[in-house]
Amino acid sequence: TAAERPSCCKKVAHMTIACRTTHTHLLQASTVDLPPRRTPRVRRFHALKETRCILQHMFYLVTVCLYGNDGLLPARWQLRYSGKPLGEQLLSSPTLLWLGPHLGLDTHTAMELLCLVGAALSLAATLVEGLRDSVVFFCLWALYLSMYQVGQVFLYFQWDNLLLETGFLCILVAPLTIIRGSRGVREHDRVTFWLIRWLLFRLMFASGVVKLTSRCPTWWGLTALTYHYETQCIPTPLAWFAHHLPVWWQKLSVVGTYFIEIAAPFLFFSPLRRLRLGSFYLQVLLQVLIIVSGNYNFFNLLTLTLCLSLLDDQHVHFWLRKANMTNNTSESRLWSWLCYLVELAVWSLMIFGSVICFDLQLDTTKNGISSRTAITYHQFNQFLKTVTIPCIWIGVFSLTWEMVTAMFRYACVCGFLKRFCGTVQWTVFAAATGAMFTVSLVPFTYLEHDSHAKLWPGVRRSYEVVDRFQLVNSYGLFRRMTGVGGRPEVIIEGSNDGVAWTEIEFMYKPGNLSAPPPVVTPHQPRLDWQMWFAALGPHTQAPWFTSLMYSLLQGKKDVIELIQTDVSQYPFHQQPPAYLRAHRYRYWFTQPKADGSRWWRRVYDEEFYPTVHLGNTFLESMLDQHGLKDKSPSRRVFNSTVAQAMRWVRSQVRGVPAHTLIWTLIACSATFCLLQGLRKRNKGTTLTAEDAATVNDCTENLEKSDEQQAVEEEEGEKEEGVPSEDEMEAAEGEEDIVCDDEEDEEQEEDEDEERKEKDEILRKKGI
Repeated sequence: TAAERPSCCKKVAHMTIACRTTHTHLLQASTVDLPPRRTPRVRRFHALKETRCILQHMFYLVTVCLYGNDGLLPARWQLRYSGKPLGEQLLSSPTLLWLGPHLGLDTHTAMELLCLVGAALSLAATLVEGLRDSVVFFCLWALYLSMYQVGQVFLYFQWDNLLLETGFLCILVAPLTIIRGSRGVREHDRVTFWLIRWLLFRLMFASGVVKLTSRCPTWWGLTALTYHYETQCIPTPLAWFAHHLPVWWQKLSVVGTYFIEIAAPFLFFSPLRRLRLGSFYLQVLLQVLIIVSGNYNFFNLLTLTLCLSLLDDQHVHFWLRKANMTNNTSESRLWSWLCYLVELAVWSLMIFGSVICFDLQLDTTKNGISSRTAITYHQFNQFLKTVTIPCIWIGVFSLTWEMVTAMFRYACVCGFLKRFCGTVQWTVFAAATGAMFTVSLVPFTYLEHDSHAKLWPGVRRSYEVVDRFQLVNSYGLFRRMTGVGGRPEVIIEGSNDGVAWTEIEFMYKPGNLSAPPPVVTPHQPRLDWQMWFAALGPHTQAPWFTSLMYSLLQGKKDVIELIQTDVSQYPFHQQPPAYLRAHRYRYWFTQPKADGSRWWRRVYDEEFYPTVHLGNTFLESMLDQHGLKDKSPSRRVFNSTVAQAMRWVRSQVRGVPAHTLIWTLIACSATFCLLQGLRKRNKGTTLTAEDAATVNDCTENLEKSDEQQAVEEEEGEKEEGVPSEDEMEAAEGEEDIVCDDEEDEEQEEDEDEERKEKDEILRKKGI
């Protein structure tokens, strides 16, 4: 009735006030755990820390075998203690191993210590969010640079350079926790993070360009992938199946590689986010296909981590917590359609250009797509001259935009002190970013000689100064396709009498025709990789191979563990061979209809290394020629606590395959992070005691308001002279049906509103 409507309004008012209070508490509780703009950066650093952790553990496992006193290339040969001051030694060769004698450690023990410290620091930072800051990244970069300086040929891979450059950029990008509040979002983060995107552009663009500038006939003929899968260093089992795909598909895959590596990187700097996201997923597709078809250690994982620089916070939130993602953009329908049209035009233009450059046509006879290279080397070289300088200007404009927008945000900060501190931070990080970008132009322009010659001499001199620290590097993977006539493979044979010969099987590289290709990613068997490179030429181009033969004749256990971690699998584990020799074979994958028990077939090619034995004249001359004889007595540290600890740790992991140990580490880290994430999620979706008390107070307030309202109505009726109960019953008898219906309806409405408000409160908490 009309008299009861004010009562309903009061109920709604009380409920609204109580629900607003409860909603405020719940909203505060839900935003404490993960600030919206903080999550993506934390996740990216988590991926980088995990990659670092994998690499440090992997490198530790081969340190003694490669660089120990009884290793292939002892690290102490690279450090000559001439009595110079420590500062001069660090400048000439920046490595912390110079501190070894000052700590009472020999070189290989100090190297083991650096590896273990780096591995422990990486693992701790992977598990503890508070350690993912610039100080930790600086320590990791310095540790790996120290090992790189003495790594020699076994560390001269492009992904080692990429890791060093990425590690240094992370020092600029990561928060500095010693500054209060720096772990939150800083306005200059986008400026420094832009360098990661620029590095990814240089890596991918150069990797695509060098395939054509090398004039490799397989890349120009689009037939490279018909050889790649069986001739790569260490293929996976899926490579066998990929190798037998139709030729038209292999050629189309080469076209797709050019599209992803040369054309798509220009979209990294697009102002339209869907173009950037499209380029991101193209890069991810390429890296995943490489991972499943070949064992390229941590390189593809690191590249995938760099690809995260193409994402924005909104898309990362879409992955991590889709239910709570909100789109804050307020675009007009006209602008949205205009963006769609521009994006469609860009993709159409890129696809059309690929069709023209590679003459893509439907081939009904082969039920596929035919392709051929429709451009010449001169035309591509002209294209490269045309786009190299504009690439630099694209980078300049993109970086300038990030700097200006960051400066504007700092200018809008309230408070003089905050504005001043922000301006100082912007100045420092903008200067560092500009310097890194400028120096990176030198290796980037190696792609085109004329563009490189146009750089200012001061830029080239700056690059020469920092080159020893590996801050910026040139890239270009898979420049030429090897193994066109079959993959060359060096097989070492040993004998005790010079008559009966036994092949020495390596753990990972092809040898046994029936052994399936392994899956060892993200581990890199450094010796197996160098065996692949050694097979491409004469043994004189691989001096370390002579050291390998000499060490096997001596029966050095550390070197044997590079070949077989389980020494019992080594055919000469009881007694070193008296004679050794090496032959080169040509390997191919077996055909689909061949004997299913074999993965490979081979033919003999030629002798790679002649038969040698200890004291052999040829062996001694090769050792002298390459300077592989022990030049100085090893430094021994007796009764050193650190040395004893290093030997104990080494004894615990001895005999365990490296890839098994690394995957165990990854599984344990992933499990810990998963449990940690579930704990945070449960904590965020469970009502706290304060929130539960607030909900109870809300319910009690609603009940009390109903009782108080009923008492007030009774008192008001008495004061206004309400008729007697008999009269009220007679009057109500006539409107009994109407009143009952209205009361029931209003009561149901009140209950529905109360239920909806409570559901809304609980929904805000995700319950």
